[in-house]
Amino acid sequence: MTTTPVVRALGDLAHGSVHVGAAVCVCAPPQVLADRPDGTVVRSGHVVAKAHAPDTETPALAARLSLAASPRLAGILLQPLPTSDGAHAGAEGRVVSLWPYGAPVDPSDPGAAPWEEAAVLLARLHRTPPPHPLPPMRGPVKAVRAVARMRAARPGDPAVAPVLAAWRGLPGWARGEKPVPRHRDGYLCHGDLHLGQLVRHPAPQGPWLLIDIDDAGLGDPAWDLARPAAWYAAGLLPPEIWLRFLGAYRAAGGPAVRAEGDPWPELDVAARALTVQTAALALAKSVAEERSPDEVEQLMIDACARIASLPPELVSEPAS
Repeated sequence: MTTTPVVRALGDLAHGSVHVGAAVCVCAPPQVLADRPDGTVVRSGHVVAKAHAPDTETPALAARLSLAASPRLAGILLQPLPTSDGAHAGAEGRVVSLWPYGAPVDPSDPGAAPWEEAAVLLARLHRTPPPHPLPPMRGPVKAVRAVARMRAARPGDPAVAPVLAAWRGLPGWARGEKPVPRHRDGYLCHGDLHLGQLVRHPAPQGPWLLIDIDDAGLGDPAWDLARPAAWYAAGLLPPEIWLRFLGAYRAAGGPAVRAEGDPWPELDVAARALTVQTAALALAKSVAEERSPDEVEQLMIDACARIASLPPELVSEPAS
């Protein structure tokens, strides 16, 4: 990977935070953990520096960083490292935050994936009263951007038709066109839950915590269950794992779904939206990488076709 000015600046910032007042350095070179348009993350020792997306709204990010630092969220969200102003603007003009390093989920050991731990953390997050005013959870915004990216990558391509048909079948709030219904809009939400958003801190064997607060805010907690729900519905997540995840969430008092019985009246809209988002990103990325969608991506595209073919009476929209 080519070292960019942003990566170099982050490495310097993280390294400098490790060595405040230290005279001797025997550190390994900074390590790039992620380098995407929506965020670049570099580690030096026990400190991680993150450059947030170029279009990040600083006041909204400040509110989200304050959320992660709130004592109410201790043991749920990884807390940022304290700085003089809460965030830096020192990486090519991009806002930067500092975090302690946490050990991520091991992708080579899927059997040890912390599905139950993730569910309990979500339930605790959703049950926590907001400590201060927060912006809306950005889940629907991410879905909108995914569909726009697909349209730009594949103008006039008939391959996008089932994804767009499933998209049009969603209520306006799930497409970012209307506010979330009032009875579902006041919960603390992560906004982009997947297993890459969990780390053990202190590393390597500390408790699991949620990371990446860029999309956190107030909204419908069903959105945080929507990705595993969508994977289950598409056949990507085995039923036994889905039931373990859902059971742990319910046992922890999570408010996104009813305590027992069929959870789909609450999950349906958000799961369909995440199916569309995932399929749209798959179609956009496959064009950029000059390849056909792989087997997993095709399953999500096929799921959109099934969603689009459902008669209206079989689509649950209690929150429309």
